[in-house]
Amino acid sequence: MKLISYSRNGIASCGLWVRDGVIDLPRRLGVRAQDLKTLLANDLLEQAAKYCDEAPDFALADVRLEPVIPNPRNILCVGLNYEDHRVETKRPKVDHPTIFMRVAESLQAHGAALLIPQESDQFDYEGELAVIIGKEGRRIPESHAWNHVAGVSCFNEGTVRDWQYHTHQFGPGKNFPRTGAFGPALITLDELPDDRVLTLETRVNGEVRQAATTSQMLFFIPKLIEYCSTFMTLYPGDVIVSGTPGGVGAKRQPPSWLSNGDVVEVEIGNVGTLRNVCQKELRNDV
Repeated sequence: MKLISYSRNGIASCGLWVRDGVIDLPRRLGVRAQDLKTLLANDLLEQAAKYCDEAPDFALADVRLEPVIPNPRNILCVGLNYEDHRVETKRPKVDHPTIFMRVAESLQAHGAALLIPQESDQFDYEGELAVIIGKEGRRIPESHAWNHVAGVSCFNEGTVRDWQYHTHQFGPGKNFPRTGAFGPALITLDELPDDRVLTLETRVNGEVRQAATTSQMLFFIPKLIEYCSTFMTLYPGDVIVSGTPGGVGAKRQPPSWLSNGDVVEVEIGNVGTLRNVCQKELRNDV
């Protein structure tokens, strides 16, 4: 299944993306919940699946996509999770995942503009696989980790590099409003290969900047879930952004920063393509 969050005529909802249309799930399921996080928390995905072959309620062109989970309780991001990215950043090898947090205000949807902040001209892309939690858990063992996953999506973890480098803490550079893209859809696990190895490619204005497979991760998804669920409870709708491969703009020679009008695409096999145009922030964007 492809699940999306969207708004139509100013009203937020969520649904199934079928062909070129949308099936409105709250209406079909007869529930008041208007967001995908609540549907996950109420374990309604299996019921939603029975509508996949039905006619859509309206055209995809008639809705405005929102970030896959517009209101996640937690967004946990993994740094330096591909060896080529670790090497290009000259960071030491570590025994545990590098984890930092993003806030929901930093998210944008597929097709929406990514804002280059007024305070910086060092805006960078990071194509990544996002994992959306579907079942609450604490101290989840690796062997059961996929049972807690609702699905996956594409993520562009847009980063304001000079603010990231102010200190050893990544947070400021990762949380400017509307700098990270998340979408277009949540893809359920039955749509993925059995080995769950996926290709990832990031393009800027059509030029390939990053190319990898998730088999190159240093810490695989089950290990990330086990680790993160040890120090906190994971809830439905929480997002784990699993790290970016080598090829980021900051480490090119010379560095290649995103500019106004640049188009960034993150394509993940079996998942989809996330596309956004960069826009320099204006005073009235604040």
